[in-house]
Amino acid sequence: MNTTKKSYVLPIVMMILLFGMISFVTNLAAPMGVVLKNQFQVSNLLGMLGNLANFAAYAVMGIPAGKLLERIGYKKTALIAVVVGFVGVGIQFFSGMAASFTVYLLGAFVAGFSMCMLNTVVNPMLNTLGGGGNKGNQLIQVGGTFNSLMGTSVPMLVGVLIGEITKNTGITDVNPVLFIALGIFALVGLVLYFVEIPEPHITKQTDAVASKYSAWSFRHFILGAIAIFVYVGVEVGIPGTMNLFLADANAGGLDATTAGFVAGTYWFLMLIGRFAGASIGGKVSSKSMLTVASAVGLVLVLLAIIMPTSTTVSIPVVQTSATGTISFGLTAVPINAMFLVLCGLCTSVMWGGIFNLAVEGLGKYVAPASGIFMMMVCGGGILPLLQSFVADSATYMISYIVPLLGLAYLLYYALIGSKNVNKDIPVA
Repeated sequence: MNTTKKSYVLPIVMMILLFGMISFVTNLAAPMGVVLKNQFQVSNLLGMLGNLANFAAYAVMGIPAGKLLERIGYKKTALIAVVVGFVGVGIQFFSGMAASFTVYLLGAFVAGFSMCMLNTVVNPMLNTLGGGGNKGNQLIQVGGTFNSLMGTSVPMLVGVLIGEITKNTGITDVNPVLFIALGIFALVGLVLYFVEIPEPHITKQTDAVASKYSAWSFRHFILGAIAIFVYVGVEVGIPGTMNLFLADANAGGLDATTAGFVAGTYWFLMLIGRFAGASIGGKVSSKSMLTVASAVGLVLVLLAIIMPTSTTVSIPVVQTSATGTISFGLTAVPINAMFLVLCGLCTSVMWGGIFNLAVEGLGKYVAPASGIFMMMVCGGGILPLLQSFVADSATYMISYIVPLLGLAYLLYYALIGSKNVNKDIPVA
């Protein structure tokens, strides 16, 4: 038993590293909205198109990624994803040289294909290696911790690189971040090539047997897939719109660097929350964690909506001095931003909880279910775009009605929708 567990250590580490890579590349899209909005003089809605392009790829590749996982296994799927991701980030780099909004969107879309495939690999893999149940959720929370660490760094790096927004601010200013992403892909791809990965869900052509059932036969999975769509939209929309709000001279009134660091603090709190989730994940059920997180998040977003933006508070934020020294310090922000930053503690544990609840009891349908899940991640592009549309039409804070309704649905799923009412379906 001990020997088997030791043999899984390296695959687990690799899956956690891939979890981080997903966050680094994906979270680049939202702060880039500030850059695109300035360079191409577009609205909040169009500024978030890069984020939409990244997540739209999930809608296209989600189910094919699940099929790919079944046919060729975890390792080959991940290696293909790494190559595609390298190409996608490379296109984004060249978009800066060409000063082309269209080319950037193409790069974001290609990178989204990669993130979709990697997500299809890491979630069921970590859940499987953890043995499912609370332990599977705990391992996903560990991966989520590193995911948040990488996500924390992106808006901060972008903020530091662009500094004060001027007429010359553009994509080329964030080239160092793109180089880091390219380096991550190259390094992890090289290591992954030589690592042995267990393949519990790979299937042979001769084993394919028609069945009248599928993952769609389970009500709690269908509602869980919708919950993932909603959750990713909430997770991305809260800090993404907050960054636009704070960097807007007519709204938040902060410079791009400070706005990026405030948004980065949201992801830092997600890191703290996931660390706590990983620590208690083996003892606290996914249902309880999701219930508390969605309920508290609902209250925080509601407070952000109703409080006046003229009221400011000082909050501890990771910041940089004129000499480049990074430290914690107090920064005056609208009180709304404080409530939104605190939402990071709530969204931190939701992904693992939803995934674990939705695939519980699915047995042999877990692999295709993971592909469907990845398709629904497109909510991370659609809901923030809807939120940006509301922000353009009304105000930034009114736009948070979108994540507010999303959190209400997540609370419903935790309390009612996650119950498996289809236990009579054979899953062996």
